[in-house]
Amino acid sequence: MKVLQRYFAVEILRSVLFVLIAFLALFMFFDLIAELQSIGRGAYQLQHAFLYVLLGLPGYAYELMPIAALIGTIYALAQFASRSEFTIMRAASMSTLMAGWMLAKIGLVLVLLTFLIGEFVAPASTRLAETLKLRVQGSSLSQGFRTGLWTKDVIRSNGISGDPIGSRFINVSELRTDGQLHGVKIYELDREFHMTALILADSAEYVGARIWRLKNVASTRFPAAGFEDNAANRVVIEKLPSQDMASEITPEILSVLFADPNRMSAVDLAAYTKHLEKNKQVTERYEIAFWKKAIYPFAILVMMAMALPFAYLHFRAGGVSLKIFAGIMIGVSFQLINSLFSHLGLLNTWPAFATAALPSALFLLAALSALWWVEKH
Repeated sequence: MKVLQRYFAVEILRSVLFVLIAFLALFMFFDLIAELQSIGRGAYQLQHAFLYVLLGLPGYAYELMPIAALIGTIYALAQFASRSEFTIMRAASMSTLMAGWMLAKIGLVLVLLTFLIGEFVAPASTRLAETLKLRVQGSSLSQGFRTGLWTKDVIRSNGISGDPIGSRFINVSELRTDGQLHGVKIYELDREFHMTALILADSAEYVGARIWRLKNVASTRFPAAGFEDNAANRVVIEKLPSQDMASEITPEILSVLFADPNRMSAVDLAAYTKHLEKNKQVTERYEIAFWKKAIYPFAILVMMAMALPFAYLHFRAGGVSLKIFAGIMIGVSFQLINSLFSHLGLLNTWPAFATAALPSALFLLAALSALWWVEKH
């Protein structure tokens, strides 16, 4: 059994790797063609475009791994079937359950690899690619927003650890790739949403420990509600060279506003969802993305289960190519349905876990049904 397991693993992993490389080469070519129109903006040249596309490959590898696992497994099993090896294995008392268990052990290796790519490699390479492109082109992250970047924060009585005493709305004209903010406007309100302060700053720099250092600050403090006529509660205007502001917002949270949730790590998605919940903002999109990130690697096991019935099908001619074509159609269908359910779940406010898990559950049910059919026939 160990020899057979090793034989399965070598053939399937080799096929999966070949399919994945072919897909990555295709996507790299299309992305490089798309980047040609950006060449010449600032100092952005062909070598920068090539590096930008290269850094985007881990994200594609994460997204394409289930399809590559499906097609690669179908190809390997189809080769076994065409050479009658699978028939000999079955005659030697290898049951469908044993074959499925061998595929599952191979799939778990791919699941772990996919998880590591999606959680650590792809998010880091995507951020690095965007930072490189913006820096070389001389652009900023918030350049596409006509009114700048807007975000919400909670004001607490003791920096970031006390009870909430109000809200803070922050508008930033420009967010640099190094995390610095330029053209900062801060609107502070109490718990009854009466404005208590308007703070303008030329720039802001994150110094760590949830502290932002505002520079060239013009602060306007308004009287508390109900005390406008009290001389002790007049409008106070002051200018300061610098001022520290405690905030739950970090440069990482700000960068999330420009990132594709599907390319973010589960840790970043969980942190940003928690931030939105504290500020009583909508979290459904990021909750769905979080559960998709947690469940998606296990779709590899589902796709390999979908491939197993193909080993039982025999064709007189063109069997391998026909099976591979069917695998491509199944893989494309899975990606389309997975994306469709994400949008449907967001529109219909379905539970995030169910939205993320339902496509894989449907395909797993289809795989089990196909296995039952080939066993009976």
